[in-house]
Amino acid sequence: MTRRLLLSYLTLAALLLICLEIPLGFVYSRGERERVINAAKDEAESVSAYASLSIAEGRAAQDLPERAAHCAERIGGKVLIVDESGALLASSHPLTAREEGSLASWPGIAAALRGTATEDVRTSTIGGVEYLAVAAPVRHGAQEQGAVRITVPTRTVSERVHHVWLLLALGGLAALAAVAALGFVIACWTGRPIRELEHATKELAVGGTAVPVAITKGPPEVRSLAATFNRTAARLEHLLASQRAFAGEASHQLKTPLAALRLRLENLENDIALHARGSLTAALTETDRLARMVEGLLAMARLDESAAERERVDLGRVCGERHRAWTPLFERHGVWLALAGDYPGEVMALPGAVEQILDNLLSNALRVAPPGSTVSVDPRLHAPHERRFPHRAAAPGWVELHVMDEGPGMTEEQRRRAFDRFWRAPDAPKGGTGLGLALVQRLAHASGGEAVLRRAPRGGLDAVVRLPAVPGGPHPAAPAAPSARPPRRLQTTTPGQG
Repeated sequence: MTRRLLLSYLTLAALLLICLEIPLGFVYSRGERERVINAAKDEAESVSAYASLSIAEGRAAQDLPERAAHCAERIGGKVLIVDESGALLASSHPLTAREEGSLASWPGIAAALRGTATEDVRTSTIGGVEYLAVAAPVRHGAQEQGAVRITVPTRTVSERVHHVWLLLALGGLAALAAVAALGFVIACWTGRPIRELEHATKELAVGGTAVPVAITKGPPEVRSLAATFNRTAARLEHLLASQRAFAGEASHQLKTPLAALRLRLENLENDIALHARGSLTAALTETDRLARMVEGLLAMARLDESAAERERVDLGRVCGERHRAWTPLFERHGVWLALAGDYPGEVMALPGAVEQILDNLLSNALRVAPPGSTVSVDPRLHAPHERRFPHRAAAPGWVELHVMDEGPGMTEEQRRRAFDRFWRAPDAPKGGTGLGLALVQRLAHASGGEAVLRRAPRGGLDAVVRLPAVPGGPHPAAPAAPSARPPRRLQTTTPGQG
């Protein structure tokens, strides 16, 4: 904002200076030219009057050369006097024979010999120097006696005009510098409340406590905006605090009665007839599902309440740990769990986020994977040319974590809705809560990444979580350093393996 205000001040000042200085320069240039022309006209009339008297008294040959030389020396130019036929009477500078023979045809002299009432003023270049030529008739009464031509060099005038233009330019630059200094002070004073608002908005956006912004600085519009922001921030903070408190307290309060309810249901097993055992099992299943739902709500509440900074996470190490932890459970269900891909390096994520993401994705994959199928965990370095995330600019420096199963999969519409809270596919296995994928997406967003569902190559689901790689880590164009962990190739665990 400061730069824009300063640019607007400088633009207005520059336009004002241009509108003032350019006309002033042209007016001065025209005035200097007219002054030189008038001075030359006066000098020509003076020489013309002297020449008329000298010709009338018959002393032209004696007086006019001396007068021409003296006048030329005084004005720094050239003086030329001819008679009524155009023959040379006197000249302050030597002429060639050809020039003497053509004097009567010179434009200024020809006009003066015709007795033109107005002087012929012309600008010409002689010997590389610009001259201002003024011609005046020499007459005695009504008798035409000849003509006088005076040429004055315009170098002095041009230098004076250029000097004035230079002074105007330097004055304009000095004025712009003064406007820039003053404008910078004003822009800083005007933009300080806006910067405070921006800082407070960023603090509020990252989940921090909104610090009230002073409403006594800046223009009235900015003070009104600051007051509105303070009210909005206070209300938003109160609403978020109430929501977090409600979710957290409700989840905590529900855990104890759910545990007691399950214990009572288990104690009733010996007292229920055999034909009613199915209903008891269903009640226990729903109790477990409700407990998992409460755990999911509690995890989301904790995610909202935490304002932890992202940290470096070794994705390969976490994938290996979760692979070892989940392998026995996959073996009991007859499903192969595979860990594939090269070493992906480190990513930036919230503390514990990658572990929760993998646990939720593996739990969902195990629930839908048929016996004898394979679930793959495949961390990959993101290639720049891929366009798998249309809402984010594809660029190097990302790591993709793929969890692929061979289950029934989902339609495109179902994949779009799968991240909604409490949403479950119509043909989904029993026991789900509809919160796992929602938590995965929240954790991915909080870590600076994104989560999507795609169709797997073998017909199931490919859950893709993209996380920002640590700057300077390995990327597709540059392999990892030799000191890094060696690549981990495809590993599979089949049922029955230890």
